[in-house]
Amino acid sequence: MIPTRVLTCLLAALCLSQPTFAQEPKAGHDDLLEKINDLTEALESLRSDIDPPATSTDPALRLEWYAEHAMMKEHSLYKDLSWKHLGPTNTSGRVTDVAVGSPRGESYDIFVATASGGVWKTKNEGVTWESIFNDVPTQAIGDVTLAPSDQSQVWVGTGEPNIFRSSMAGCGVWFSPDSGETWEHKGLAATHTVARIVVHPTDPKIVYVAASGNEWTKNHERGVYRTKDGGESWEHVLFVGDEAGANDLVMDPVKPEILYASTWQRTRKRWNDPRTEPSHTDSGIWRSMDGGDTWESMDEGLPQPNHRGRIGIDVSRSNPGVVYAFIDNYEKRPPKEGADEGTDSYGRKRDRGIKGSEIYRSADHAETWRKVSKSDDSMARLGSTYGWVFGQMRVDPNDEDTIYVMGLSLNVSNDGGESFRRLGGVHSDHHALWIDPDNSDYLVNGNDGGVVISYDGGENWRRFTDNLPVVQFYNVGYDMAEPFNVYGSIQDHGSRKGVVNVDSLRGSERARRWGGSRGLATEWKGTSGGEASFHQIDPSNPDTLYAAGFYGSISRTDQGSGERARLSLKTEGEEEELRGQWLAPFLISPHNPRIIYHGMNRLFRSMDRGENFAPISPDLTRNDPDELGDIPFQTIASISESPFEFGRIFVGTDDGQLQRTFDSGKTWELITDGLKEERWISRVIASRWTDGVVYAAQNGKRWDDLDAYLWKSEDNGTTWRSIADGIPGAPINVVREDPKNPDLLYVGTDLGVYVSTDSGESWAALGKSLPVTYVHDLIIHPRDDVIVVATHGRGMWAFDARPLQNPEEWAKQKEEAAKAAERSERNQEEAGEEEAEEKKSEESESKEDADSEDRATE
Repeated sequence: MIPTRVLTCLLAALCLSQPTFAQEPKAGHDDLLEKINDLTEALESLRSDIDPPATSTDPALRLEWYAEHAMMKEHSLYKDLSWKHLGPTNTSGRVTDVAVGSPRGESYDIFVATASGGVWKTKNEGVTWESIFNDVPTQAIGDVTLAPSDQSQVWVGTGEPNIFRSSMAGCGVWFSPDSGETWEHKGLAATHTVARIVVHPTDPKIVYVAASGNEWTKNHERGVYRTKDGGESWEHVLFVGDEAGANDLVMDPVKPEILYASTWQRTRKRWNDPRTEPSHTDSGIWRSMDGGDTWESMDEGLPQPNHRGRIGIDVSRSNPGVVYAFIDNYEKRPPKEGADEGTDSYGRKRDRGIKGSEIYRSADHAETWRKVSKSDDSMARLGSTYGWVFGQMRVDPNDEDTIYVMGLSLNVSNDGGESFRRLGGVHSDHHALWIDPDNSDYLVNGNDGGVVISYDGGENWRRFTDNLPVVQFYNVGYDMAEPFNVYGSIQDHGSRKGVVNVDSLRGSERARRWGGSRGLATEWKGTSGGEASFHQIDPSNPDTLYAAGFYGSISRTDQGSGERARLSLKTEGEEEELRGQWLAPFLISPHNPRIIYHGMNRLFRSMDRGENFAPISPDLTRNDPDELGDIPFQTIASISESPFEFGRIFVGTDDGQLQRTFDSGKTWELITDGLKEERWISRVIASRWTDGVVYAAQNGKRWDDLDAYLWKSEDNGTTWRSIADGIPGAPINVVREDPKNPDLLYVGTDLGVYVSTDSGESWAALGKSLPVTYVHDLIIHPRDDVIVVATHGRGMWAFDARPLQNPEEWAKQKEEAAKAAERSERNQEEAGEEEAEEKKSEESESKEDADSEDRATE
C-alpha cells in the first residue's frame, strides 16, 4: 500500500506539472480540477485504510451517561420497586486481581477485583463479602492495589486486560482513602483497560499505572502513567505504540526508583484471537532506573519481537537482582512427524502450533535473559492456544527459586522454572495470586471460579462460591413448569437451571410462613448445554430442552428421562464449512413447537423437533474473505419469526446485516437502510402486538463503540427510526416486548434495565437494588408475569412485572398502602400521646405519694 505522505507528494507533483492551456483555459482548468478531485478521493480512501476512522467512544461521554443513569434511577417512577437476586449461590466467577491486608493477625482484609462484577471486600478472611464498588460507571476491573504505607488507601484500575470475548471496557482509575467506603475518580478514562497499579512504598502519592489500552481498536492512551500528587495529574512516562499496551509493571522491593514494565502489541479482531503479526516490533520488557523518567529496552536473550505475545514479569523480593519473565512465545514449534495437532477446548482445529508458555530468568536486573523452562508439551499446554488470557506470574517473596505461573492451571516450580508441578483442587483459568511475605504457605488465588485461599502452600483450598456471587451469565431461557425454571450458560461453568419462587418474590403470606422472605437466591443445578449455550424449552412440554453449544452445536434433551440427542446440520454438495457464533442462536417457532430454526452463517430449519435440518437461506452475512479467521465471524446472531405469519422471518448477523424473508426463505432482502453500519445485530424482535412492527438493537462493543442503538420499524424493516433517545449511552444487548401489555417495552444494557410505557417513545430506569451491571439477556414469563435478567457479572435477578402491566391497579395499591401507613402512623402517635398522658399521670400520683410520705415523716 502506498503511504499517505507519498500520495500527497504525488498529488502535489501532478498539480505542478499540469500543462498550461492557452487556447482553452476553462476546459483545461476543469480537467485539472477533475484529476485533483479523483486523486483526492483516492487519497482519502487510502488514508482511511492506513488510519481507520476512530470508533472508540469518548470517555467523557461515558461518565456523563452514567450520571444520567444514576439520576434516572433516583427519579424513576419505579424506584420503590425492587429486583431480587436469584443466584446461583453455589457458583462464583472470574477474579482478575486480589489485594490482601498485612500483616495477618492485625488485618484480615481481602479485596477482590472481578472481571465484570466489581470490587468485593471481606474484613474477616472470607466469612462474609461485601460489594464496595457499586456506584461507578463500570464493573469491569483489571487491578486492585493497597498503598503499602497506608493500607486504607485503595486504588482500582477499571477494564479487564485479559481481553476475553466477554471482557468489558473500563473508564480509568479510582481511589478510596477509607478502605473502600468512598471512591473518587482519578482520571485516565481513555485507557480502557488497566493491567496493574503500583504504589510507592513510602510515599502514597506516587502511583504508577500500566494501561493496556483499547481491546478492539488502536489508541494512544497505552503504556505507563505516573502521578506524584495522588492522581490529581498524570504523566505518560512510557509510550511504545498505539497497539502496545503495558500489561505488567513491578517495582524493585529495595530501590523503588527501579521499575520493570512489559508491553504487548495487540489489537483484537472480531474474527481472530489476539496474536502477533510479522510486522510487530513493540512487545518487550522495559526498565527504568530513575522512577519512570526514562526507560530502556531490556530484551537481550528473549525471543524475537514478532514472536513475543503477552509477557508477565516479577522481581524476587529476597534477591532483587533476579527477575523472571513469563512469555507466550508465538514462534512455530517443529512439527512432529505423523502427529496431528488435534483440537482445542472448543473443538477448533489446532493449527497454530506455537511454542507457547516459556519462562526466562535474569540474574542482573534484566540486563540479560536466559530461558530456563523446558520446551515440552506440558509447557505448550499451560496456556493452550490462548496464552494471551493469562500472562501472570509470582516469585515467592522468601525464595527466589520458587515461582508460580498462572495458566489453565496454577503451577509452581521450586527450581527456578526448570520444572513445574500443578496445584490441584481449584477451578481452572488463573489470573491472580498473593503470597504472604511472612508465611509463604499462605496463598490467595483468583481464577474463573472465584477466589480461594490455601494455608498449606496449595495442598488444600478454601472456597467462597456461596458468598461471592459474581456469576457471568450470557443468557436466560425459561420453561412453563410450576414453579417455573430459568436456564442460562455461565462463562467457564457450563449451563445451569434454577427455580423461581414466585410466592417469595411477591412476599405472600405462604412464602413468609415457609421462610421465603429471606430471598429468592438458591443453589442451581447443571443442565444440558455448555458455557455458551442458548436454551429453549418446548412450551407444550417443559421436559423437552433444546440447547445450542458454542459455535453452533445443538442438542435436544428429555429432562424427565435424561436422554440426550445430538442434532446435526446438513448441507448438500461441496460447500464451504459452516460458521456458527460463540453463542449461536436458535428459535422455536411461535406457530408450532415442533419447528426449530437454527442460525449459522446460513439459516436452518427443522420441521420435526430437530431430527432433520435443512438450510433455508444462502449466506446471510457479508461473507468477506478478509474477515474470516480462527474465530467464527460473519455469522447469524439473532432470529425472530413474526407471530402473525408463518415463514416471515428476520435474521440479524454479527457483521451488521439484517435480512428478511416473507416466504420461509425462498427469497431474502437486506433491510439495513438507516441502521448503524456493520454493528452487531444483538437482537431483532418481530412484534407480537402489531403486524409489521419490528425492533432491532445493535451493539458496537467490538468497535469500542459504546453508544446505545435501538431501532423501530413499522413496515417490516423497510424503514427504521431510532427509539434510543432517553436511554443513557451503553451497548444495548436485548430488547423485549411485554406479553400482557402492548405498550411496554424493555431493554437491557451495560448499565441496567430500562422500561418504556409508550412502545419506545420515552424511557425510565427500572427498579432499585439491581447494581450497575451488564444485562445480557431478559425474559418476561408469560404466565407468572416475572421479569428475569441474566447479568454478566452479578448472576440472575427477578422483578415483579404486574405493577408495570397494570399501572392503575398498582397506583390504587400504592394509595391504599400510603393510607394504611398514614393510619398506622396516626394510631402510633395517638397511642404515644395516651401513653405519655398515662405516664404523666403516674408520675403525678407518684409525686403526691412521695409528698405525703415526707409530711408523715416530718
